[in-house]
Amino acid sequence: MEKKNSVFIAMSLDGYIADKNGGLDWLQAIPNPDNNDMGYVAFTNTIDALVMGRKTFETVCGFDVDWPYNQPVFVLSKTLKEIPESHQGKAFLVKGTVTEIIDQIHNKGFSRLYIDGGTTIQNFLKEDLIDELVLSTIPVLLGGGSPLFSKLPDKLKFELIGTKTYLNQITQSHYKRQK
Repeated sequence: MEKKNSVFIAMSLDGYIADKNGGLDWLQAIPNPDNNDMGYVAFTNTIDALVMGRKTFETVCGFDVDWPYNQPVFVLSKTLKEIPESHQGKAFLVKGTVTEIIDQIHNKGFSRLYIDGGTTIQNFLKEDLIDELVLSTIPVLLGGGSPLFSKLPDKLKFELIGTKTYLNQITQSHYKRQK
């Protein structure tokens, strides 16, 4: 089966995925009365598993909703000792370098991975392990916060596959890695 690492994430116009206080309220800046998922469900139907960092995992656990994932979630952490009992069997702790972690997950039979969380995405990009980016840009300038992108050892070229507009305000661009 084809191995593919994909990102599906929203960012501000100035490239942040969380505000200066780690907040996400700005994601609701554009009214969405029909709860349009902007392709999220269709995207998650194409993946086998999720890979996210501890901060993202803890943020999701803090949402006042049922566990939002049907696929297994692999949590990268150097500090977390175990997955909370409430999420055991749904989330799994993995440790090692990014390439070691990918190998561990592939060896479990998961090949189409959703990579989530700022630091995790940055680390995958640094290792040139992102095959696809789906970026939804919210028309808000945060002026600081958690950046989606950081310095890279080399230039990475992506090809634009398509662009959609949601709610007449949010631009979603789909890119494929060119190697």
